[in-house]
Amino acid sequence: MKIRLRYFASLREALGQGETLDVADGTTVATLRDTLIARGEPHAGALRRGRALRAALNQQMCAEDVVLVDGAELAFFPPVTGG
Repeated sequence: MKIRLRYFASLREALGQGETLDVADGTTVATLRDTLIARGEPHAGALRRGRALRAALNQQMCAEDVVLVDGAELAFFPPVTGG
């Protein structure tokens, strides 16, 4: 199945705007993140475990155990602070 992946803020600076990926049925947000990390740099550094990141599936905040669906848009971004 195909999903649209988008990056925001510092992730966009490191990885670009995003990409379209083919993923297997049953893929979760966590599984996809780990797959991207396994690509090596720059993904490994930008998406590394231990770095606080948020995910949104179809513009709704989601946990990493959420299963992706065909045609979905998944966004990764760092937490935002106000000032």
